[in-house]
Amino acid sequence: MTEDLDHRFSYLTWDQIKILDQVLAEAIPIHGRGNFPTLEVKPKDIIHMVKEQLIEKQIQVRDIRLNGSTASHILVKHNGTSYKDLDIIFGVELPSELEFQVVKEAVLNCLLDFLPKCVNKQKITAQTMKDAYVQKMVKVSTDHDRWSLISLSNNSGKNVELKFVSSLRRQFEFSVDSFQIILDSILAVYRATDQPLTQDCHPTVIAESMYGDFNQAMDHLKYKLISTRNPEEIRGGGLLKYSNLLVRDFKPADEAEIKSLERYMCSRFFIDFPDVAEQQRKIESYLRNHFIGEEKSKYDYLMTLRGVVNKSTVCLMGHERRQTLNMITILALKVLGEQNIIPNAANVTCYYQPAPYISDRNFSSYYIAHGQPPVFYQPYPFHIQLQSGMV
Repeated sequence: MTEDLDHRFSYLTWDQIKILDQVLAEAIPIHGRGNFPTLEVKPKDIIHMVKEQLIEKQIQVRDIRLNGSTASHILVKHNGTSYKDLDIIFGVELPSELEFQVVKEAVLNCLLDFLPKCVNKQKITAQTMKDAYVQKMVKVSTDHDRWSLISLSNNSGKNVELKFVSSLRRQFEFSVDSFQIILDSILAVYRATDQPLTQDCHPTVIAESMYGDFNQAMDHLKYKLISTRNPEEIRGGGLLKYSNLLVRDFKPADEAEIKSLERYMCSRFFIDFPDVAEQQRKIESYLRNHFIGEEKSKYDYLMTLRGVVNKSTVCLMGHERRQTLNMITILALKVLGEQNIIPNAANVTCYYQPAPYISDRNFSSYYIAHGQPPVFYQPYPFHIQLQSGMV
């Protein structure tokens, strides 16, 4: 990092700029529902088109940034991490409901331009485009946070997510996903020339760590270390992301501190999702969005999550905690069932309600063959209510 930049910022190297250029120029399929065709969208094209639409509608754009896992992938490509969603942040002003509506219409109008030339666009409304190509839309308007999100559908989970931020109090979960790459300089070059970037002729691109210390966050990313601040400020506490990092072999940067942070993560998660059904929906949604093509990792993830909840939850009554643990266990068993996998019996403890005749002293005890892993049976009433749709 150069001395004339604040400790939050750093210049990208030429190698990092090359990867950024590849990411922005790669055509990403936006899959349509029903008979709507797949759109081939280059991020640099849709970013430029949306920005032009916003300016035309008198909405000024402060800057445009690449956020999250994609930014992390560009900064440190060779540590085994990957990215799925392409998360683009437009810094804008959203003082009223009108601006939220203008932003939505701008994105949907831009999508029309990606339709094949043979399509009669005059008969296609913004609502039709939303139904055909938008995965989800989110709008947040509170005293501290004003932003909206439009996520474009991709069947492989590589959604293009366009976020329009007026204010956002918390912009990261962990240091390793706190990076934002400021795109304005490279976008200006794209507009000015069609010539490819070269080592001798490329723009200066700056990245920022919202965690605060860029070099420290980079070390965490390079060496796969987990660190955060005030997880109680994060919706859901960062609990699901934390378990995901653990299952991908990230390690806590500070073992002593992480024990306290885990309790804050669990407490915030159960504040935001107090009902077991809500918790299940949130976990299932996380699995769908973050483990596409990684079906075999789902079981390890769920058992890792269960372990964190089991050891670090201090805010629930005993029966509430058992309900949550049972729910996560059932999800893990469902995952195994879908993959036709039987768990290793060496690590299984079976709980059962003994039948009446077990009390008969003449009844022979269980026989366990020598050399087999021990299986422990403990008399305990085992009641599981399967949710609808569960196998």
